[in-house]
Amino acid sequence: MTTKLISGTGLQLLRRYDNRAESVRAQLLDDDGPAYVQVFVNILRDIFKEETVEYVLALIDEMLTANLKRARLFHDKSLADEDTYEPFLSCDLSSKVLVTMWSADMVALERQLVHTRKELQDTCLDSKDGVVANGENSKKKGTTINDVLKELVEWLCTQLKKPSHPTCGIPTAINCLASLLKEPVVRSSFVQADGVKLLIPLITPASTQQSIQLLYETCLCVWLLSYYEPAIEYLATSRALPRLVDVVRSSTKEKVVRVVVLTFRNLLSKGTFGAQMVDLGLPQIVQSLKAQAWSDEDLLEALNHLEDGLKDNIKKLSSFDKYKQEVLLGHLDWSPMHKDPLFWRDNVSCFEENDFQVLRVLITIMETSSDPRALAVACFDLSQFIQHHPAGRVIVNDLKAKERVMKLMNHDSAEVTKNALLCIQRLFLGVLYSRSSSVEMADISIGYFIANMSKEE
Repeated sequence: MTTKLISGTGLQLLRRYDNRAESVRAQLLDDDGPAYVQVFVNILRDIFKEETVEYVLALIDEMLTANLKRARLFHDKSLADEDTYEPFLSCDLSSKVLVTMWSADMVALERQLVHTRKELQDTCLDSKDGVVANGENSKKKGTTINDVLKELVEWLCTQLKKPSHPTCGIPTAINCLASLLKEPVVRSSFVQADGVKLLIPLITPASTQQSIQLLYETCLCVWLLSYYEPAIEYLATSRALPRLVDVVRSSTKEKVVRVVVLTFRNLLSKGTFGAQMVDLGLPQIVQSLKAQAWSDEDLLEALNHLEDGLKDNIKKLSSFDKYKQEVLLGHLDWSPMHKDPLFWRDNVSCFEENDFQVLRVLITIMETSSDPRALAVACFDLSQFIQHHPAGRVIVNDLKAKERVMKLMNHDSAEVTKNALLCIQRLFLGVLYSRSSSVEMADISIGYFIANMSKEE
């Protein structure tokens, strides 16, 4: 008060409030809440002594923890000429005080962030025009909600990149984002700040309670972003999906599994996510999860919904037209249809079209392609045709495929040799064969194993 950093009235209000019972403080706030808010804001704006700032932040924390509706006091009409957010977000405060507080009192900083966040959300519910000018007739331009959120989001992204505190910086930032991202305007600011990519490295199986909580809140952020198209576009080109699958495969924490499954449900119908989920083995994981005892009904419902959606995707991915296009283009890969027994059972007769055109192209790929993956898939598909078509063995022999497959049994790629052997086995063992065929098959198997022993040596 001597240095005129606080008024006599402000000091008197603080003396009434300090070290009082909650019931007394509640009454003081009911009677003169905006005046106390003004004192708090003035101190945060004008004083930079660490102990003083921590003290006032603690008072605000206790005030809002006792009754979150008191956040409305920060936007009372009597504070029309005050920008109540400015002290929380000013550069001076951030640089001179907050960085120091990371090492001095992490709790105080977390309180400031959390309750700034709560104030924002509380105000957003009541504001129609999205402006937090504290009174329509304010003489100076007030800080808008978007201004506050944008600056806060940028600061949180900075903490994810270069945390000011080695152990608390990232968890605190994620904790705040897990709540803030409920607001559409925050999702927009977060994507514009290129924040989505900062979440991806944090999606990793966890073991300790602290890392489990961080994982849960990170996945919660991703779930909230799965409702926002620009964020979905980024997730589609990142490693987010494989990481989420790894998490749900290994996690036993129900809340983690729940939020990841809900994220899958949101993404299932978007772009190529459904196909990617099938490729990553999610249908089998869902079956395993359904067999476990979960208490959360929402999780069980989401698993059933996800299972049905994945089945539909498998059907779409297993159409013969899609398969035919893949073969004719020569772009063979382990897409779901290749190993789906239903695809072969339902579509094997389609291979007869155009004088076995697709089958002939498969055999040509075996002879001309230099891609080990394409060769392995071609051998596997030929073995599937032999197994499922009534005359498969005869047709493949007539097309003179046996010699080409046998050459591949000495290929440098173990994947190619394995599938070539499978094809040869089915070619000779698809029907009852003669003794000479048995001998030939034995010679082939022995040759295969000798060749592979040589590679190992």
